[in-house]
Amino acid sequence: MIPFLDLKKINKPFEKQFKASFQDFLNSGYYVLGKSVENFESEFAEYCGTKHCIGTGNGLDALTLILRGYTELGKLKKGDKVIVAANTYIATILAIKNAGLKPVLVEPDEKTFNLDPEKTLEKIDDSVKAILATHLYGQLADMESLQKIANKHNLLLISDAAQAHGAKRFSPSGKLKGTAGSLTDAAGFSFYPSKNLGALGDAGAVTTDDPDLAKIVSQLRNYGTSSKYKNEFAGVNSRLDELQAKFLSVKLPFLDEHNSRRRKIAERYLSEIQNDKINLPFLTEKSAHVFHLFVARVKNREKLCEHLEKNDIGYLVHYPVPPHRQKALPELQHLQLPLTEKIHAQVVSLPMSPVLTAEQVSRVIEVVNAF
Repeated sequence: MIPFLDLKKINKPFEKQFKASFQDFLNSGYYVLGKSVENFESEFAEYCGTKHCIGTGNGLDALTLILRGYTELGKLKKGDKVIVAANTYIATILAIKNAGLKPVLVEPDEKTFNLDPEKTLEKIDDSVKAILATHLYGQLADMESLQKIANKHNLLLISDAAQAHGAKRFSPSGKLKGTAGSLTDAAGFSFYPSKNLGALGDAGAVTTDDPDLAKIVSQLRNYGTSSKYKNEFAGVNSRLDELQAKFLSVKLPFLDEHNSRRRKIAERYLSEIQNDKINLPFLTEKSAHVFHLFVARVKNREKLCEHLEKNDIGYLVHYPVPPHRQKALPELQHLQLPLTEKIHAQVVSLPMSPVLTAEQVSRVIEVVNAF
């Protein structure tokens, strides 16, 4: 059996360091918002190329706190509209709702699965105050086009970077233009265990160059405190766990290496899978995709899934039900989004991780080609 994802194998090389980290954590006697969180925040900010990183309890809270922070700063107000890709994971939309804002769903670009700038432009009116772009499956959205739109209409531009740790954009001359964490006013990350940079539990972070936003997010994550037992805002409890911060600091130096391995596997899939029934991912720029997921499309998904199961190949579907068809979002169920619905009916994620062997990749290719 070739698993879709083997987290135990991914984390095995770090086991000795994890145990040492835990012992250090245990001996410290300081278990919440200590030096380990501060260290990781500094390391991840430097890695992303931003001035600030604020650790949170998870990725959903990271996005929610960005939007809450802008509300407290007066840059958003309750009821404002936020444009978001219709095919994103539901958490992106829940963050908008949780912050008291209204999501405006926009069909994606059919090739990249990311937010379509032209369709975004069509949805802008006086009540739209922000764009929240997801770098879906690990590929950077068209941030240059979205930034031009945001600048022209005086909108906030925010990234859901939960699947894009380490994705980078370069100029034609090879100069780094930015990363998934630095291309927008603020970005929200998840470090859920299956992410390219995964913790051993829930964890998240906000990155930004805005010192005012960073300060407010830091307060909001900790009950809205300005100092001990003094609460300036009605905040929440969403602090990056001290132990998870230690684990993330262990793994961060290996993120680029792991992303490079993912790209090499993706290159083999893209060049060696030759089956007219399978639509493979579209790659805009090599460095701009970290292949958190390798998502193909097929008209008869059920048959392909049966074929993969029969041949002991793991797979998942990201995602079977679009947000506007979820029972949890009844206010969106009237929307007609045919492209989004077609994508959700056809996508299949093939095995992808830095620990897949060459033999396993060859077997996946062989089985898919035989479909």
